Amino acid sequence: MSNGGGEAKHVIAEGLVTVNGEVETRKRKKLIPGDLVAFNGESVQIVAAE
Repeated sequence: MSNGGGEAKHVIAEGLVTVNGEVETRKRKKLIPGDLVAFNGESVQIVAAE
């Protein structure tokens, strides 16, 4: 989704990332299993580690 941490911080600050359909601007947002993160036409659902 992002090429690195610096780019990720920038796109989050610009409001280009959504979590569960809502714009997310917090860089340290805690994600939980079931959350859906979307950016640049791609989305990823967070799953719990086994």
